[in-house]
Amino acid sequence: MKILNLSLILSLSLSLSAQKLPTGNPADFKVKTCLHSVSYMGIWRGQATLTVDEFLLKAKELGFDGVMLAAKKPHLSLIDYDEAARIKLRARIKELGLELVCLAGYTDFTAGVDKAGIPMTEIQAIYVGELARLARDLGTNMVRIYTGYERPDLPYDKQYAMVVEGLQMAGKIAAKYGVTLIIQNHHDIALHHDAMKWLLDEVNLPNVKAAFDCWSPTLEGLSKEEMKKAIYTMKPYLVHTTTADYKELPRFKYEHLQTNYIPLVSQMRAVPIGEGFLDYKTFIGTLKEIGYQGYIAYEMCEVLEGGGSIENLDKSAKKFLEFVKQFR
Repeated sequence: MKILNLSLILSLSLSLSAQKLPTGNPADFKVKTCLHSVSYMGIWRGQATLTVDEFLLKAKELGFDGVMLAAKKPHLSLIDYDEAARIKLRARIKELGLELVCLAGYTDFTAGVDKAGIPMTEIQAIYVGELARLARDLGTNMVRIYTGYERPDLPYDKQYAMVVEGLQMAGKIAAKYGVTLIIQNHHDIALHHDAMKWLLDEVNLPNVKAAFDCWSPTLEGLSKEEMKKAIYTMKPYLVHTTTADYKELPRFKYEHLQTNYIPLVSQMRAVPIGEGFLDYKTFIGTLKEIGYQGYIAYEMCEVLEGGGSIENLDKSAKKFLEFVKQFR
């Protein structure tokens, strides 16, 4: 048992060694740009679809430093990438002079919470482990994952406990491959920065860190000062962030009996960075203030203003590259 524990500790140390936490010195901050392949994956209505190789060429052509590859069809699916395909892709990324910053995994650790007989937590932990193996084979040491969506009519703490258990299992498997799991503030469970900090403290593994974004804190209604505080709260774990900007389109339902309209949840639509309501000057400015060491990724992950043609996607990606120059 002692040998196994030592082996795990060594693996965790390897995965942690390449993850640089904020230094606290603004002079150590550098703008390192990363393009998420979900931006050219045809997921959203009207969005153009590129193959993985076409996407890599696009990222190189546009001038990004690195890429974040979506680990699902039609891009980097575990089903499609055997050993030969992995060797070929790794060589291609190196040939283009790009950095594979991380893989984007898609998890929901509360799925199946109402079906106790199905080991869904184990199933997802094994899936994340296979993503970690894929990441290692391709030359990156990070896999982005999520927590879980909250299911109605079930105790919150039962769902929260499933997330903790799943992250601990997945983290230990990922450590065998020298890979760090980075949790994005996306799903319901532990979405708020205080809750996420608590979650990461509770998981208590050196290779489970945070991919903290501006999007959800903005929609939570955080002020400029609260946003800064949130980043400082996440500082002990913050190794990655993904940016996107949005406009809010109000929605209403006509109530004919009252000759009136009932407000509904607004629809969010993607726009080029700097043209929406997210305060990236404060967010990235605070990253610089704390000496953030990771990449700043960009994604177009909703229906984009102007449509989903290659030309319009490229235009938006170029605006991101121009926008972040102000923080150099």
